[in-house]
Amino acid sequence: MNAIPQALQASSSAPAADRWTVAAVEALFELPFMDLVWRAQQVHRQHFDANAIQRSTLLSVKTGGCSEDCGYCSQSARNKAELEREKLLPVEDVVAAARAAKDKGASRFCMGAAWRGPKDKDLEPVLEMIREVKALGMQTCVTLGMLREGQAEKLAEAGLDYYNHNLDTAAEFYANVITTHSQQDRIDTIGEVRKAGINVCSGGIIGMGESRKNRAALIVQLANLNPAPESVPINNLVAIPGTPMAGVKGVDNFEFVRTIAAARITMPTSFVRLSAGREQMSEEMQALCFLAGANSMFYGDKLLTTGNPDVGRDEALFAKLGLRAI
Repeated sequence: MNAIPQALQASSSAPAADRWTVAAVEALFELPFMDLVWRAQQVHRQHFDANAIQRSTLLSVKTGGCSEDCGYCSQSARNKAELEREKLLPVEDVVAAARAAKDKGASRFCMGAAWRGPKDKDLEPVLEMIREVKALGMQTCVTLGMLREGQAEKLAEAGLDYYNHNLDTAAEFYANVITTHSQQDRIDTIGEVRKAGINVCSGGIIGMGESRKNRAALIVQLANLNPAPESVPINNLVAIPGTPMAGVKGVDNFEFVRTIAAARITMPTSFVRLSAGREQMSEEMQALCFLAGANSMFYGDKLLTTGNPDVGRDEALFAKLGLRAI
C-alpha cells in the first residue's frame, strides 16, 4: 500500500479529542481511491454493522416562500424556480404520511418547513406533529431554519430526537451560496439545539462550484464540532432550473465518494447519510458510497421538492447488496 502522507499520519495517530486540520483531510482526499475507501470501510466496521442502513423519510410540511437566498434552493422566494407555495400541512396529514413511511420500512421521519426561522405561533402545530409522530414509535427530526432562544427547549419537550441544520459548505465559500445569513448563524442554532439535549443532524452539499480544499474544510468544520453531529447528510447538488445554481456542473462520482469516505473517517461514530442527488446515481455509485461508509439514506419518492428513487428500486438494491434496514 502507498505511504500515507505525513499530515495524515500525524492526525490518524492523535488522540480522538484532537481537532482535525484541513491539511489532514486534504491528505485523505489525495490517497489512492482504493486505499481511501478501504480505510473508510475499516473505520466503519469498527463502529457499525457494515450491512445495515438506517432509512429516513423526509416530508415538506410547509413548502416555498422562504425569505433566504440560498442559491441551490427552489423554495427561496428570491429564486425563479417553478414551485407552488403551500401553507403548513394539517397535523393529521403529516401523521398519515409518517404512518405510511413506517409501514414501508422507515425508522426516522423528518419534517421540513421553508422558513428563515419559525415564529412562536408557527412552532405550536410543529410541536404537535412531533408528539404524534413520536407516538408512532418513530424517531423524529425537523428542519425549521434558525431557532430563537427558548425554541429548542420547546422542541425537546415535545420529544424531538434530531434537529437538521446543515453547514452547507465551507465558511470561506459560504457567501458564494448564501448572503442573507452567515454560517455563524447556523452554528449558533446548532449550539441552541445542543444545549436543549437534542441530537444534531448537520452536513453539506457537494458540487456547488467549491474546490476540493473547500470540501475538506467543510468536513473539518463538521468533525470539529464538539461533539460531531450524530447524523451527517452529504448531499450531491441537484441543479434545479430557476435557481442560481441551475448551470453548475457539479463533481464527478469518484470525488463524491471520496467526500463520503472522508466524512466516515473523521466522524467514525456518526451516521453518514446519502441524501439529495441519489435519484441521479446508478446502483453501482450508491454501492460505492455504502462501501465508503454511508450508512443512512433518505427513503421515499420525494425529498422536500426534489425526486428520490422509489421504494421498489431501493428494495431491489438492498436485495442485490444484501443490506438490511435499521
